[in-house]
Amino acid sequence: MAKSSGSGAHQQMSLDLLPSALLATVMTKLDIASIRSLACTCKAFHSCASHMLCFIPSFHLLDIAPPAEYIRPLLPPNPYLRSLKVDCMRLDDSSLDCLLQPTLQELCLHNCADFSGRLLSQVGQYCKDLRFLYLSSLAEKRGRSIDVSDLEVLFGGCTQLETLILMFDVSMFLRHNFARVWSIAPTTLVSLEMGYISSVMVTELLSPPVAPYQSIEHIRPSILPGIQKLCLSVDYITDTMISTITNNINCLTHLDLRDSPIMEPRLAFDLTNAGIQQINLHGRLKHLSLVRSQEIFPAYFKRVNDLGILLMADRCSDMESICLGGFCQVTDTGFRTILHSCSKIFKLRIYHGPHLTDLVFHDIAATSLTLTHVSLRWCNLLTNHGVARLVSNGNLSVLDLRDCRNIGDDALRTISNLSELKALLIDGSDISDMGLSHLSKGAMRSLVSLSIRGCKRLTDNCISFLFDESSNCELRELDLSNIPNLSDAGILLLAKRRIPLLELRMRQCPLISDTSIMVLASMKVDEEGWYGSSLRLLDLYNCGGITQLSFQWLKKPYFPRLRWLGVSSSVSRDVLDALSRNRPFLHIVFHGEELGMTGQWDNSDDLYMHDYDEVDELEQWLEGENEGDEDIQEAENNADPML
Repeated sequence: MAKSSGSGAHQQMSLDLLPSALLATVMTKLDIASIRSLACTCKAFHSCASHMLCFIPSFHLLDIAPPAEYIRPLLPPNPYLRSLKVDCMRLDDSSLDCLLQPTLQELCLHNCADFSGRLLSQVGQYCKDLRFLYLSSLAEKRGRSIDVSDLEVLFGGCTQLETLILMFDVSMFLRHNFARVWSIAPTTLVSLEMGYISSVMVTELLSPPVAPYQSIEHIRPSILPGIQKLCLSVDYITDTMISTITNNINCLTHLDLRDSPIMEPRLAFDLTNAGIQQINLHGRLKHLSLVRSQEIFPAYFKRVNDLGILLMADRCSDMESICLGGFCQVTDTGFRTILHSCSKIFKLRIYHGPHLTDLVFHDIAATSLTLTHVSLRWCNLLTNHGVARLVSNGNLSVLDLRDCRNIGDDALRTISNLSELKALLIDGSDISDMGLSHLSKGAMRSLVSLSIRGCKRLTDNCISFLFDESSNCELRELDLSNIPNLSDAGILLLAKRRIPLLELRMRQCPLISDTSIMVLASMKVDEEGWYGSSLRLLDLYNCGGITQLSFQWLKKPYFPRLRWLGVSSSVSRDVLDALSRNRPFLHIVFHGEELGMTGQWDNSDDLYMHDYDEVDELEQWLEGENEGDEDIQEAENNADPML
């Protein structure tokens, strides 16, 4: 032990003497999270990490939104860079020169609201080898249309593009020449997703143009002939649009359509039995999702009934995933037909099925189905008996029963037998504290995500029933929102269990106060960990007892990994500004939005698939660039000598 200091100094000297090329070669095998972990440990790794940014093949930075002055040093010219993923919330067109590198094959730019449509043309000019392109919220803050010529330059330059995801309002493109530009889209394109586009524009886009003096009967080349995956959010799902898609895209294997009408659709702007039976005419479809959202107006697919589902099911024997939302005229007969006709299905989602009852699953044990993902939201006729039949399929890993209000404790007793269950969502159900005790005896050992939002009968005791001190809990995401009787005492019980949660939602809990925040901030997951170290997301929106005192505990050094915070809009702007200055990379939401929702497609598959970093090294690294090497030197002095 007497030699430990000298030994440590000798080994530190040896680390400094290692060739930088050797260190860089090793670090290029790591992801950005591991690289930034090493950069905070000593001067040698910090220097190497700064230099090897010129050689890394992938740069993924989505957990924080760096400003331009931080992103530029991290993205020097790099001839080896193939994949770039960045949150661009604090960037604009002036950052394009460092983002768009010619060797890129995958480019994902999130939250591009401050960019103009010029981003599209610049991608086409500088990223000619691109295979995958994701853009979200493009030009949303600018409030103006995007010139279709920018899209034309994109298609002309990225001739090898295979996946295009435009998660913004595509109707911002001027309709003039919009359809013509898509006729020059790369023939390599196999996947297309759009955040919003009108059904009329979809029909125009996919309909092959008729040349002058050409007969209508003349066989015309298809637009986007190689498309296999098509995901669109539209104003209305119509028979005409379904017919256009089916007749012009022969290779389609994945079809995801979602609409949100602002009024009750007329016959010409709706889906009927005649339209739904045209789905999968070519027999290649594996995934089908048709959802009518009630977010704006309570509209449903009133012109599709059991007959339409029966006619569609005849062609769906090879289907693997089906999602139907808003089919209010379909009864048990139609839904049972899907289960018995589609023997290969493993994902089933039904939303707003007012006529779905327990009979759908009455004889499910007699089928050869191996369901792994089931979502039955807003199916209020489903009871404990139907759930018992459903979970006889013991392979379930995701079970979503949100807003099925007749589900109670007996259902939890059967659900507890699911040994492979990873995500369980039972919001708004009629469960009690005692009912949750069933989970602790079985499924709780495998659960990673649990949501019991809006279960009014629950109290603080639900925490002690859920988390048995003797059980090995894998839970990382917990939603306790809108539980009127949940108080600080319940959060204290949660903290005592030392569950390493990554996400905790407690929105609209009137009895939650500053005490809960102090308890969470002081919690240690283990003896070696930091205070409150595990939480990445904390939702406190509209909690009754939160005052300015809580914000003192939300500042550093507490909650060092926190990335998302939800608070009430009544919080003083000065308090929020002070917190933002203290934690510049924290996403603070105060208008009631759901936290962490980055896409508009159903993400229930990914509820337990988040890739969180071990510690918060990048923030240290970025801020350290402006503060000098004092912190690194201190870390080196305090580091344990290597053995």
